[in-house]
Amino acid sequence: MAVFLLKKRSVLLDGGTCGLKMRQLPFMWIICIVMLFIVYRTTNYQYQQTEMESRLDPFYSSKDSSMDMRSLHSLPRGIIQARSDLELKPLWSTTSSKSKAKASNSSSHNLLAVPVGIKQKSNVDALVQKFLSANFTVILFHYDGNVDGWEDLQWSKDAIHIVAHNQTKWWFAKRFLHPAVVSIYDYIFLWDEDLGVENFHPGRYLEIVKSEGLEISQPALDPNSTGIHHRITIRSRTNRFHRRVYDIRGSTKCSAESEGPPCSGFVEGMAPVFSRSAWLCAWHLIQNDLVHGWGMDMKLGYCAQGDRSKKVGVVDSEYVVHQSIQTLGGQSLKRDSNPEESVKVYIKFYFVLGQFDFSNIYLLLLMF
Repeated sequence: MAVFLLKKRSVLLDGGTCGLKMRQLPFMWIICIVMLFIVYRTTNYQYQQTEMESRLDPFYSSKDSSMDMRSLHSLPRGIIQARSDLELKPLWSTTSSKSKAKASNSSSHNLLAVPVGIKQKSNVDALVQKFLSANFTVILFHYDGNVDGWEDLQWSKDAIHIVAHNQTKWWFAKRFLHPAVVSIYDYIFLWDEDLGVENFHPGRYLEIVKSEGLEISQPALDPNSTGIHHRITIRSRTNRFHRRVYDIRGSTKCSAESEGPPCSGFVEGMAPVFSRSAWLCAWHLIQNDLVHGWGMDMKLGYCAQGDRSKKVGVVDSEYVVHQSIQTLGGQSLKRDSNPEESVKVYIKFYFVLGQFDFSNIYLLLLMF
């Protein structure tokens, strides 16, 4: 009798488990249908938008470029100037302006570009002074519209100020750092405003970058920084620089066999440094409607001008502190409560890059 009751209970338990599994199946089918619907809508929208842009206002094409060159044939020979720069020109010639121009022509040119808000004024002041002392050109992108608040700083008149409310550095970079405009600069530092530079020197940093042939790089992050997302960016006290990381802990396993980001050939988006050639490529990689740039750092290795495992690196001896202070956008930076919009952002970016992965949509939906 006891054996019979045990068997009966086992059958009931098995039946309950099967019933639970059966109830889960319709839910999974619903999830799959929703995902497919979102994928269809997003890819269809992306296709229509691309067609419309190419038809009405193409951003760039070789055909348009050749047509533009043909239209210049009517200009006198020698008058065509295909490039520009971000160097300030005086309204009138003085002894000091002539000496500055002479010094500028005789030295290398490098550019620091930073999106800034008045709340980070003190930190940006320390950052800019470091770079101006190394003869950098400085351009500030004011995302909060406040330019007057910077006029009391002595160096403010020597910097270039561009204003656009609630725009990110990728928006600014796409529109104001065109390769034809920044072609005179050997290196372009496209940094965030919340970086502490007490242990960083631009001149020594560039010496390492040049000697090691790094086309894309970043300073290492102090281990005490907040907002560290990838182990490869953490400073190694024993190295001058490093190109890869070995770490078998956590979800991302980086072993000797690991290739590509974030184990090797990777820098993060808060402090990238580009050579002139690398920026020419990276500028074209930035989509015209890119906002926060999530995922951009995973693709920058395509612009390494060769093997990313050799041409991309992190400099340890010159390091910064990432404070991870979110000021741009305020409440708008909170996670979007609409999963469809978040999936659209993911799909659109990777669809354009030709690296769309359907398997990641389910994981993305689980985040919301």
